[in-house]
Amino acid sequence: MSRAELVEVISSPSPDIQEPIPGILPASSVSPTFGAIYSLSTTETPNHGINGTPPKTPKSPFAARIMTPLASPMKKAIESMQGCLEEIGHFTNLDPQEAWLPITESRNGNAYYAAFHTLSSGIGVQALVLPLAFTALGWTWGIICLSLAFMWQLYTLWLLIQLHESVAGMRYSRYLWLSMAVFGNKVGKLLALFPTMYLSGGTCVALIMIGGGTMKMFYQTVCGGATDHITPLSMTEWYLVFTFSAVILAQLPNLNSIAGVSLIGAVTAVSYCTIIWVVSVVKDRPGKVSYEPIVFKSEIGRICSILNALGIVAFAFRGHNLVLEIQGTMPSSLKQPSRLPMWKGVKFSYLIIALCLFPLAIGGYRAYGDLIPSNGGIMSALDKYHRNDTSKVILGATSLFIVLNSLTSFQIYAMPVFDNLEFRYTSNNNRPCPWWLRAALRMFFGCLAFFIAVALPFLPSLAGLIGGITLPVTFAYPCIMWIMTNKPVKHSAMWYLNWSLGSLGIVLSILLVFGAIWTIVTQGIEVHFFKPQ
Repeated sequence: MSRAELVEVISSPSPDIQEPIPGILPASSVSPTFGAIYSLSTTETPNHGINGTPPKTPKSPFAARIMTPLASPMKKAIESMQGCLEEIGHFTNLDPQEAWLPITESRNGNAYYAAFHTLSSGIGVQALVLPLAFTALGWTWGIICLSLAFMWQLYTLWLLIQLHESVAGMRYSRYLWLSMAVFGNKVGKLLALFPTMYLSGGTCVALIMIGGGTMKMFYQTVCGGATDHITPLSMTEWYLVFTFSAVILAQLPNLNSIAGVSLIGAVTAVSYCTIIWVVSVVKDRPGKVSYEPIVFKSEIGRICSILNALGIVAFAFRGHNLVLEIQGTMPSSLKQPSRLPMWKGVKFSYLIIALCLFPLAIGGYRAYGDLIPSNGGIMSALDKYHRNDTSKVILGATSLFIVLNSLTSFQIYAMPVFDNLEFRYTSNNNRPCPWWLRAALRMFFGCLAFFIAVALPFLPSLAGLIGGITLPVTFAYPCIMWIMTNKPVKHSAMWYLNWSLGSLGIVLSILLVFGAIWTIVTQGIEVHFFKPQ
């Protein structure tokens, strides 16, 4: 066994921590459910001579015999063992329950897996409404805001990767657990529980709506009038078809096992984004296209429109609630910490994400200007203005790619929910979840998400409100958690940077919530239960 394998850090703190100190998790505060913490530290006080130079030790005949070539192998073995013990002496935590949960069940991930998962979770259909933000911001401010948001969220992503192993021997493989370790049990749950669960479960509900609706569009595009004599499926039935497919695919056991699924999701996401903006730019622009920002009768209306545009830009970047989970699937040691391959995979994936989102936003706004529909974004504009002069193969392939991407994204966003459900079982029973119960829990979640999608089809109308509440998960909390964990020197550059970004993220979240509430009050929303359209 190599030294790196021997000191692999394989545990993370329990969410049952009692009053943890920010940035420090003492052994006495760990829940018994998660096993004991085994730590071994070896420290040696050096003996310095005059002026800091070590004193000379006189050689003895015995010492001379030890230095002979015959004793060299024994010396190397002793030195190797000493170095190994020094590495173990930092801290090693053993947590058997980690091996029972789907996120950390397998720790053989690598930079490629991280890139696949990050691409699959980072690009979604929410990016298709990016050109809509430009209608309120205009060319200049639209590009500036998109660039700043991209750099901001990439920086907070880097902070989360560093925080994964911010305490020696500890691995925070869930966003919620990191929040509880930094802010305390009650405050951590209050700040992170709803946002992270909504970003997981709520996204799965939205994916059922998007995937089911796009399935219907794909069927109509490919089949056309060939099935006029057949009664078409209702939207609820399309939702059911999508949910059934997603639940079947969700039987893969753990996060590492869906790396191939995430690769398919990444390829399809890049494909449909590229097809949509290329076709939109190549085709002739519709008449009466204007690039002037929308003029409102009242100042409050203009402010709310700008806030809504900023929300669209901010919500285009997603997946921060999954970063720690993805990093938790990697092996880690003192010589090769998990942050190195994780950051390598993230850098590659976000280069691809930038090459998708920026052309999509800029090209989409150039092609349609202020004519972009508020419902569906550039995809709806493509269908509205170029359906008759675009090949059915291209339209069908685009719809198929969106369906496949929705199916694959469902898997990675549902994994934290599966992990949380199994955590409750393993905590109560102190044993791994049997295969039949794991399958039943995943089917239960799929049915629950399907029920919500059918019962509350107006849920996307509340995306601005709920999105404003979840915004700090991406833009604010990582900065504040980094300060509380690493405790930088006051008034230093990093201290000012993180406090400024964290405070600005909280203020932006409050403004977006206010703008969403104002929009709902003034414009209203169409509420209809159990009537998906």
